Amino acid sequence: MDTVKLNNGVEMPQVGYGVYQVSPAECERCVSNALQAGYRMIDTAQAYHNEEGVGNAVSKSGIDRKEIFLVSKVWISNYGYEKAKASIDESLRKLQTDYIDLILLHQPFCDRYGAYRALEEAYKKGKLRAIGVSNFYPDHFIDLASNVEIVPAVNQVETHVFDQQVEPQRIMEEFGTRIMSWGPFAEGRNGFFTNPLLAEIGGKYGKSVAQIALRWLIQRGVIIIPKSTHIERMRQNIDIFDFSLSDEDMAAIATLDTGKSLFFDHHDAETTRMFMGWKKSL
Repeated sequence: MDTVKLNNGVEMPQVGYGVYQVSPAECERCVSNALQAGYRMIDTAQAYHNEEGVGNAVSKSGIDRKEIFLVSKVWISNYGYEKAKASIDESLRKLQTDYIDLILLHQPFCDRYGAYRALEEAYKKGKLRAIGVSNFYPDHFIDLASNVEIVPAVNQVETHVFDQQVEPQRIMEEFGTRIMSWGPFAEGRNGFFTNPLLAEIGGKYGKSVAQIALRWLIQRGVIIIPKSTHIERMRQNIDIFDFSLSDEDMAAIATLDTGKSLFFDHHDAETTRMFMGWKKSL
């Protein structure tokens, strides 16, 4: 498994297994399968309601805890210094671990500065090996990264062939921050799995559309967390290190960029209202 070095020197697997929309009842099985398939990074969040399943799978796996990179996220209902501080300890309890490898602020709303101070404190105490943010657009990101003591190690944002985040990635890299993709398959939207260009390129390498899209992200230096509940697809999603896309193919895939989200714009007023409605969803 390839790794990337974060801005504090921590090595992080470039490919992990994401458990967004994996039910609490299914999570332990899915994470156990992912670990069996070779994944060593698991991405969860307080708002996914499945940290316990991740913790159970890891504790029962027989794999040394140091070999597994755990990622979680603080939800906006836990923002503010005191709430975020308590929620970190609760995530540690649910994940059954003394430390979490990376914790992110899940959204750029509410008291994100108070919450980030709690992350910085937990990092200094050794409860967290790295800290960062998620869904922070360039303005949100630059504002926070310029005004905190510990610059985010990672920013997890929607990133796939249709929304490629080229300029935001460049801005993150100015701060030494790594881009991490959520939704690398665009959740199948926009005809992702039947895209003729990706299928044509896949034919050249004997790879699926999904594998081509993941390899394209990897070669751009993007951290990815593809999700499947089926172990065979889990294995396929990690089987992307035995080939490289040519410069010509990388450039062809770059033409698919629409520069727009397929889900929601964090600058839109209705999106913000939606998240305020979800604030107490935890």
